[in-house]
Amino acid sequence: MPTPSLQEAIDQAGSPVRLLWRRHPRPWTPPVVEPEYAGWREEQAASNEGVALSDLSHHMSDLFIAGPDAGRLLSDVGANNLASFELGQAKQFIAVTEEGHLVSDGILMREDADRYTLSGAPASQNWVRYHGERGNYDVSFASDPDSAHRDGRDPVVFRFQIQGPNAPALAERVLGGPLPQTRFFHSAPVTLAGRSFRALRHGMTGQPGYELIGDYADGAFVLDALVSAGVDLGLVRVGGLAYSTNGIESGWIPTQTPGIYSAPALRPYREHLSLSSYEGQKPLSGSYFSERIDDYYCSPYELGYGRSVSFNHDFVGRAALERAKEHVARAKVTLVLDAQGVREAVGDDTGFFVTYGRHRVERDGVLVGMTCHIASIAPANATLGLALVLEEHASPGTAVEVVWGEHPGPGTDPDAELGFPRIRATVAPSPYNEFARTQYRKDA
Repeated sequence: MPTPSLQEAIDQAGSPVRLLWRRHPRPWTPPVVEPEYAGWREEQAASNEGVALSDLSHHMSDLFIAGPDAGRLLSDVGANNLASFELGQAKQFIAVTEEGHLVSDGILMREDADRYTLSGAPASQNWVRYHGERGNYDVSFASDPDSAHRDGRDPVVFRFQIQGPNAPALAERVLGGPLPQTRFFHSAPVTLAGRSFRALRHGMTGQPGYELIGDYADGAFVLDALVSAGVDLGLVRVGGLAYSTNGIESGWIPTQTPGIYSAPALRPYREHLSLSSYEGQKPLSGSYFSERIDDYYCSPYELGYGRSVSFNHDFVGRAALERAKEHVARAKVTLVLDAQGVREAVGDDTGFFVTYGRHRVERDGVLVGMTCHIASIAPANATLGLALVLEEHASPGTAVEVVWGEHPGPGTDPDAELGFPRIRATVAPSPYNEFARTQYRKDA
């Protein structure tokens, strides 16, 4: 029996929210990699104290885009300035709907004049491919899903991330000398024992680092070289638990709800997508609940992506983003949760805690926002959360409460008093990490 389309599933469920709502969904962790190597605390600390090594080869999807019209397609469906895009450079690709709702972000690398790779969650990749296959573009596509959907096949590329104060020294040691001067989100071609790959200057926790990207057949050799060379540099391999907390200190929200579920004009797109797609399986959960899927959408400006938006070209959603730029209702902030409150509400004595659920953020009992990602962060000795809150409540030092619990979902009033505990929290800047806040993109 064929898998129904996303639209068919929405029609059968009665609404997008009724389709996607899950109580206590299984927490996401990267496939294939071990949950822990040295222990989640040591693995988190490595990016601040030595060098953290993460294998990103298995949890990221890749869309390979090639052809004379590849650049035109990406410019037509992306809000980025692609007129200035060097070979080997990467950009945080921003795709929005005609209403200006974020579809997803992703990492777009320009491999050659007419070849690009879009990496990350599949939502932006599905969007680009859909428009490319239905538009007047001379372009071809090849997809490589994450290892949870590869049916046992190896990935096409290896992707190893090294970050931390000793990451540059590790790269120099492995590659036989200093890397070429490389700006943030730019890459340099490198070689190791005859194997060629790229070193992309990047980092997830705000510390200096690189992503080493190349043919997966060379991956085991490169990984062994990194591990051997990093013994006295404080190298620690990062497992799935610690990796799932990545991005909080640097202010990146990885789990946006794609803004594609409600617009009548996007019905053909939803009919194209399968229920088994990322868009059909990405759950909604937490104490924040709304019957309107639009209440889960966000704009690039709310997420702090305004610097990536350029109006020097026409693209899907341009007019809506021009309006949204002047009316940004919510801001991305870090929440520092009260430690005792977390212990009492969560009741987990392991110390490790992570959730991507949407939880209500209240001030004086009034809803002012929702969380997007909360986790234990050992280097900060705190539980930190990324949240979107109304601008008037986004100043650092503002006292708020996070409502902890799982709303029953459809059939229960969104504002029902359900007796959930409230965890005191304080608004802090995002990024929380000072290096990421002040230096991260200084030479971008």
